[in-house]
Amino acid sequence: MTARTGFVLGFAAFVLAAAPVVRAAEPVTVNVGIVNSISDGLIFIAEKKGYLREAGIAIKTVAFPSAANMVAPLSAGDLDVGAGAPAAGLYNAVARGIPLKIVADKASSQPGYSVNKMLVRKDLVESGRYKTLADLKGMKVALNGAGNTNVATLAYALRQAGLKYDDVSTVTLGFPEHVTALGNKAVDATFTTEPSATVAVRDGYGVVEADDSTIDPGHQVAVILYGQVFADTKTDVARRFMTAYLRAIRYYHGALANGHLAGPNAEDVIKILVESTPIKDPEVFRAITPNGVDPDGRVNRKSLQQDLDLWQSMGLINGAVDMNDVVDPSFIEAALKEVGPSKK
Repeated sequence: MTARTGFVLGFAAFVLAAAPVVRAAEPVTVNVGIVNSISDGLIFIAEKKGYLREAGIAIKTVAFPSAANMVAPLSAGDLDVGAGAPAAGLYNAVARGIPLKIVADKASSQPGYSVNKMLVRKDLVESGRYKTLADLKGMKVALNGAGNTNVATLAYALRQAGLKYDDVSTVTLGFPEHVTALGNKAVDATFTTEPSATVAVRDGYGVVEADDSTIDPGHQVAVILYGQVFADTKTDVARRFMTAYLRAIRYYHGALANGHLAGPNAEDVIKILVESTPIKDPEVFRAITPNGVDPDGRVNRKSLQQDLDLWQSMGLINGAVDMNDVVDPSFIEAALKEVGPSKK
């Protein structure tokens, strides 16, 4: 080595040693409200598959009893994203002037993949007491609360049968309690979700007689919400979150086959669901009918309006609500430009 070569190499080493170390930017934390339902799995798929990390986002999840309970923290900016049902309580918050945006599908009734199921007690089916929807008249039906999406499914079922809502009596129970109520004959029928529906059938308490894929095809049962603070002040982060979420939807669709989690991605998705949701038995996920979700993440605005009209006719909405002020498709449309449209 010549003196000149040594000088050049030494100077280069000095420059490299003196240069500042460039580190990857720290991920932005996004606070996400969940309701501990199976459809929360889309958010956890986005996390576990690394889609959020690749978008420069880390999430912190907080469990709430319902989407209505997320309203205050979403409005204050303490919560960025919410995930839950677009029920009457949510629209009442909007009517009070609280700015919330429905930005994407989380669970909807798709062909072969329903969300709300109508179960009738097995003994009533076997005896012939129940044959058609018209036979719901006079029955006691379990729901999970006034102004929720399974209430809408019941209302539409009764409407198809030429019945009125007060032709049945209703009782409010948590979904797991629906199984017990059918078993001890405390109710005649129930409008419920998975895994309660599969458990009730497995235990011989109920028979699935209808679901919202036949009663109300395309029913919008759960959505992704953005708080206005998040949408307005962290718009780029909100777009990146949505891109990661849409990638998770596509991966989830790769797990669906023949009305079950039986596609190529199924075992991986089941593992993520077992790790991330309260249900720890993988056989439950293999047995259930998983919820549908639009492969492009778009919400069914017609379905949302139909439910809102129902809540208003039942006197459950206090004030005026314009769906154009509630639904914001801009984030999912931006994500579709990044990910591309699905091959429906």
